[in-house]
Amino acid sequence: MSGLPEDLKYAMTHEWARLEDDNVVRVGITDFAQEQLGDLVYIEMPELGRKVKAGEQCAVVESVKTASDLFSPVTGEIVAVNVALADEPEEVNSSPYQAWLFCVKADNPPELDLLMDADAYRLMIEQ
Repeated sequence: MSGLPEDLKYAMTHEWARLEDDNVVRVGITDFAQEQLGDLVYIEMPELGRKVKAGEQCAVVESVKTASDLFSPVTGEIVAVNVALADEPEEVNSSPYQAWLFCVKADNPPELDLLMDADAYRLMIEQ
């Protein structure tokens, strides 16, 4: 799969993460994930202010085929959700690396180092 942004980190559960200012981590799902799911029809976002641990289930995406849990890549607090996706979940299908889902204020940003870089993620999904 080409076109994986090199500036992102990737979870084995197919979320992408980008560290931004103030230790805020923006999270979405990968192009591979949205292809596997098919057309998204609903996204259940995490609640603002919710405390999450790295690897904890915190959101759900539903497609015409199935529903899939989403997991936080880092420990912290949910500080933003992309409310625009409530009315247009298909944006994730058309622009998976622009259509972020939620942001976590990371308690421990070095947890991102436990995620994969683009090369490692590419190898995983090609197997």
